Amino acid sequence: MVGLVPFSARRRVMIAKSLRNSKKGLPRIMAVVNCTPDSFHSRSRRNSAESAIEYSIEALKDGATWLDIGGESTRPNSLAISIEEELTRVIPVIEGIRRQNPEVMISIDTRNHEVARAALNAGADLINDISGLRDKSMFDLVLESGCGVCIMHMLGTPDSMQNDPQYGDVVQEISADLNTTAERLVARGHPPELICLDAGIGFGKRLEHNLALLRNSDNLRKKHDFSIMVGASRKSMFKDLLGRESSDERLAGTLGVAAHAMQTGVDILRVHDVVEHADLLNTLAALKGD
Repeated sequence: MVGLVPFSARRRVMIAKSLRNSKKGLPRIMAVVNCTPDSFHSRSRRNSAESAIEYSIEALKDGATWLDIGGESTRPNSLAISIEEELTRVIPVIEGIRRQNPEVMISIDTRNHEVARAALNAGADLINDISGLRDKSMFDLVLESGCGVCIMHMLGTPDSMQNDPQYGDVVQEISADLNTTAERLVARGHPPELICLDAGIGFGKRLEHNLALLRNSDNLRKKHDFSIMVGASRKSMFKDLLGRESSDERLAGTLGVAAHAMQTGVDILRVHDVVEHADLLNTLAALKGD
């Protein structure tokens, strides 16, 4: 097993601060950096490490706090790729960004503990796991490293998650699932301020499930007031809600979700369009008089 580069106390403080919305009540923006040839939003795909690094630096200038680096598409009906391929796609990008900006917050979007470990050693600060730490090795890696973690809810796996998803009380069930995992980390000594929860919009949910979760994002918080992330950017819920077939047509709906998320105290928005979200949030803040 490859050893881990120790996280300093200062680094953990920076991560914790960046997982909460700003003093003005603005959600932090997490920029999606897709190092993939097949992510659902074609305009988000970066076909080389150089283009991914260049995009990431621009996203920071445009207002992003976090960069979420992913090498495997997890859109509905997608298939897994090899660990070796995923590593080849993401590690040079993380290393390149870190060389250019030692202070930037970097997230690794992966469900594979081997990739997460390599990414932490390359400079990542947070593991964004769509499978919600189901893998014991990923759970143990979070404890071993003391890194930031986003625990996301997904029903099934990407190749099956949209096959007739069913819930009783979707908000209660997903909140309980996420908080149970988070509380297990806390019980083992992981700082609660380094934990973020994501309901997993579109990951094994129908439109009515997604809307209920977005209406009640703040209700995902339980005992430790964990940070909350929303990732609805350009997803297929807007096909069902607005009739927008192409992801290229879903920006307005995405911005509507972002405006609501700000009002409900969401901490992080994971988005494809950084400039538009920064402008929206800053305008809303100005109208509130903040």
